[in-house]
Amino acid sequence: MAASHVVDDFYQGAVPALLPFLVLERNYSYAAVAGLTLAANLLSSVAQPAFGWWGDRHPRRWMIPVGMLTAAVGVSLVAFSVEYWTTWVLIAIAGLGISAFHPEAARAARLASGNSNRAMSIFALGGNTGFALGSLVTTPLLLIAGLQGAIFLVIPAAIMALLLILRLNRVLDGPIGKSKRAVPHFGPDNWPAFLRLTAVVVTRSIIFFGAVSFIALYFIHDFKTSEALGGIALSVFLFAGAAGTLVGGWLADRIGRLKSIRLGFAITFPTLLGLFLAPNWPVALMFTALFGVAVFIPFAVFVVLGQDYLPNRIGIASGVTVGLAVTVGGLFTPLLGWIADQTDLRIAFAILLGLTVVCLGLAFLLTEPSSTPRHPRPTGDATAEAAEEGVI
Repeated sequence: MAASHVVDDFYQGAVPALLPFLVLERNYSYAAVAGLTLAANLLSSVAQPAFGWWGDRHPRRWMIPVGMLTAAVGVSLVAFSVEYWTTWVLIAIAGLGISAFHPEAARAARLASGNSNRAMSIFALGGNTGFALGSLVTTPLLLIAGLQGAIFLVIPAAIMALLLILRLNRVLDGPIGKSKRAVPHFGPDNWPAFLRLTAVVVTRSIIFFGAVSFIALYFIHDFKTSEALGGIALSVFLFAGAAGTLVGGWLADRIGRLKSIRLGFAITFPTLLGLFLAPNWPVALMFTALFGVAVFIPFAVFVVLGQDYLPNRIGIASGVTVGLAVTVGGLFTPLLGWIADQTDLRIAFAILLGLTVVCLGLAFLLTEPSSTPRHPRPTGDATAEAAEEGVI
């Protein structure tokens, strides 16, 4: 499931890499490019809870390979679109494919991971890795083959979809004919707790998107470094975040989910403060790495905790924590940019500092689901099949 997450989010990362080539070869304006970005991200994230709700009514594991293939086809066919509106529709279709994948993939990953937060952190890391690879692979491919080379981007999804079709059900449910014992739901949905968690995810997302948008500029403008070093600082932040995702899952299995979330935000504040007060760029780069680890520690745990708050709505919980709440946080980035334009970039970082305190405070409002075991396995396709067979 982690490997499939890599492939699916590969297409999310491929879209930004396509945009410069669309500008060069088709003379798209910056406004047109912004419209494509909106089609890819906003529509995808808003649709994820809807797909999650649909899957909760009856799990639809087939959406995992179909969603991935839909994303691949949408991105690849951009090579042959002529009119802007067809390009927009294809990018939107790719976004819908990505959104169809995530709720069911998160459900299947949780079923596969059992009681392990670390396993879910590996699944989350797959998405981060795929996004990075999308840009790293697409740009040289299009430099060599031109925009028409986008058609080759369908290959990873075709291979992974075939593997999923052949192996996923057997791996998750056991050999055909073997009795499947389903795990029942544990207690009612706790919507107030889930909404508090959503508030934490949104606030953390504002911090993340603000950091991604401004770290390179901060190095360039405040420390007078080169653009290359600014890019290196951003890469250090993202790679450190990948490590933080794994650390967060490991910590959650050892000290508990709520403690790992609070610890992550508690470390985020001093590391971001160190970045804010750094006297020179080497010190700032060190704190950038520490900040990246800290702010990503709660990332994978959010998905698991959200699923436990809504044990009867696993798909909706996954769609909101993976998609909608993250995007809503990203919508605040232009406001931070406007504030920085009107004042100073350091003011924007000061706001991010304040939001880490808000995150920590909100994290203390979270509670462990009282009606569930610490890490219950969610029901999936096997549950529905067992009910139909009279097992439960």
